[in-house]
Amino acid sequence: MCYLIANKFGTQGSYAVKMEHGLKLEALSDYLSAAKEKEKVQLVTISDMESYGEYAPYKEVPNELEFIQSVLAM
Repeated sequence: MCYLIANKFGTQGSYAVKMEHGLKLEALSDYLSAAKEKEKVQLVTISDMESYGEYAPYKEVPNELEFIQSVLAM
């Protein structure tokens, strides 16, 4: 398990969704990175939210659909 994190450069806080490593994670990250490239949204994959304080505070969303909606609204 890991977390896909979305953070807008220059702002504090980020969205997080728990996912499995693999093609689904890669495809979602690629899609959102391309969709939000002009808005300077950074997508990163981390294993432990406590170890990456630079993205805190986290708003953990329950599923990929809500994560997509949240990131696209950033």
